[in-house]
Amino acid sequence: CSALKNGGTDAQKAEWLPRVAGGEIACFGLTEPGSGSDSAGLQTTATRTDNGWVLNGTKRYITNSPFAKVGLIMARTSKENLPKNAHVSAFIVPMDAPGVSIGKSDKKMGQSGSHIADIIMEDVHVGESALLGGELGKGFVYAMMSLDNGRMSVGAAATAYARRALDSAIRYATERKAFGEPIANFQLIQQMLADSEIEIYAAETMMADVTRRADAGENVLRKAAAFKVFASEMCGRVVDRVVQVYGGAGYLAEYDAERFFRDARIYRIYEGTTQILQLQIAKHMLREFNAFA
Repeated sequence: CSALKNGGTDAQKAEWLPRVAGGEIACFGLTEPGSGSDSAGLQTTATRTDNGWVLNGTKRYITNSPFAKVGLIMARTSKENLPKNAHVSAFIVPMDAPGVSIGKSDKKMGQSGSHIADIIMEDVHVGESALLGGELGKGFVYAMMSLDNGRMSVGAAATAYARRALDSAIRYATERKAFGEPIANFQLIQQMLADSEIEIYAAETMMADVTRRADAGENVLRKAAAFKVFASEMCGRVVDRVVQVYGGAGYLAEYDAERFFRDARIYRIYEGTTQILQLQIAKHMLREFNAFA
């Protein structure tokens, strides 16, 4: 939706935004078998024809693809890499278009309610109106603009998931007894609970700041990345403590802690790995310093 809002033509917005807002599932096709963090190195091609474009390629790990009605597909419209990634364009592709096939849903460590699969495109014909914004070479820009929102969204999900996990640990600690009293009375259990509360509060504060800035129209690329990194890493630490509070029960699938631990791991990977975002943050810091040096 954000890529359509930011880069779509009036006709594209009128056609697709009401449908997606009304409940039709969409997917975002950027990652490929040979390009993930190096998204500009994608190999899916879009070749111009007399009446539109022909797409060929494979997208990997695409969330919602088994159920999606439409996909925003990034494809190479130039064989050579161009400055500012102008060799990448974005296309609005109905998932029922001839030549589109969806692979089997991947079995994952966690997040079982969120299905991912490959999208395979073999000579998929789309009209001129499928080119997002009607402009060549803007696909990567639209993708990156929407990733700011995606990173805030993942950061928010990680923050809320940490809160949910901590609530579960507090409940368990007050119910579970050892040495004749609730384990919540033990100071080292209290330390793990307190450390988790402190870190969640810090993430909540970052979330309030970056979303306010985004609503005000500021460029939040660096701050969205910082929030996503902190919140996702924080969530990993919190769920690890929650397993520890549960003790042996935390390793059993019948208790919540085991699922929390598995589900939280992906937050540090998708919408930009921690390491890629650290590089991006540092790059912008150095660019800013050199601009004023």
